[in-house]
Amino acid sequence: MIRAYKFLLRPTVRQATALGEMLRDHCSLYNGALQERRDAYRHTSKTSIKYGDQSAQLKEIRAFDPERQGRWSFSSQQATLRRLDKAFQAFFRRVKAGQTPGYPRFKGVGHFDTVTFPRDGDGCRWDSTPHDTQTRLRLQGVGHVRVHQHRPVRGRVRTISVKREGNRWYVVLACDEVPAEELAPTGAVVGIDMGVTHFLTTSDGEHVANPRFLKAVAGELAEAQRHLATFPRRTRRRTKAHRAAARKVAKLHGKIRRQRADFHHKTARALVTGHDVIAHERLNTAGMTKSPAPKADPEQPGGFLPNGAASKAGLNRSILDAGWAQFLGILANKAESAGRLVVPVDARNTSRTCPECGHVAKENRVTQERFQCTACGYTANADHVGATNVLNRAGPALCAAA
Repeated sequence: MIRAYKFLLRPTVRQATALGEMLRDHCSLYNGALQERRDAYRHTSKTSIKYGDQSAQLKEIRAFDPERQGRWSFSSQQATLRRLDKAFQAFFRRVKAGQTPGYPRFKGVGHFDTVTFPRDGDGCRWDSTPHDTQTRLRLQGVGHVRVHQHRPVRGRVRTISVKREGNRWYVVLACDEVPAEELAPTGAVVGIDMGVTHFLTTSDGEHVANPRFLKAVAGELAEAQRHLATFPRRTRRRTKAHRAAARKVAKLHGKIRRQRADFHHKTARALVTGHDVIAHERLNTAGMTKSPAPKADPEQPGGFLPNGAASKAGLNRSILDAGWAQFLGILANKAESAGRLVVPVDARNTSRTCPECGHVAKENRVTQERFQCTACGYTANADHVGATNVLNRAGPALCAAA
């Protein structure tokens, strides 16, 4: 199995400064390589520059600028150039597919937050002081950085990434050959229905409350964003107050993100521990959170009719705050590690189908919480009905797996 481990770094003041300089210089390398590609294509010869061409120039770049580019790992700089090359490959792939391409853009220093080391031991070393009780990560040009390792690392460390989130630094270890930790069978199966009133409802009738982390700090976040909006969006140099305002907004978003991830991990772990098979709806959250298309007013040229955009925006915010896609991804990963089975099923009409007689009608869903079949009169909680139907639809897959 392949698994990623993320740990908090606790650098000294000098090390934190060096980490910031490392990101700055990798960002400069990324932007310089992007500018070279743009200039080459704009030339009358329409020259196309590839990753191999730019990687071959690294030796000269490091020799020309030893105090900046020469300080850092050669392999990490190659990884930065590969990152740019992947951006161009994705751009051309979308062009050929007729999609909105999105040409690679220059990165601001505040938006370039990750440096990757392709191999442990090449410019970096995990657990660089094994004789010490404190785990440390050695980075070329930075030193031995203390790591807050809150759980053991299993498998073989392959790739190491250093990431900045707000004013915090993290290390992400990508490991392979991680042994599976299969749990003892329980004989229980369950279907779950995702929602915004309740985060999820199981086919056993259990409701898991939606914590609404974004809504809990919406007032404080709005005030911080209004204060940030008083500063100019584009400026060569931010003032001390401007930087503090940006850090405040980033800190609040980071807190919400960590709370949501912690809730998702704990909820997924409870489901995986208690059930052998978990069925859920196959959800397209990107499509579900699209803004409604504008409706032109035929009687008034240039005018538009009401399209429910305001109410849809509130629903979209609630869906994104719940984080269904992240939760289902975490659930699938934990289930694979524990030897459990996760079955995604078609989500259409799960809350409109009567589990007793099979009648499907929009009118069956009386309210957000109440279900009453117009054919047989069956009454139940609407989310519970949805979870029951999800479990019923997973029946063929369960028979095939057995």
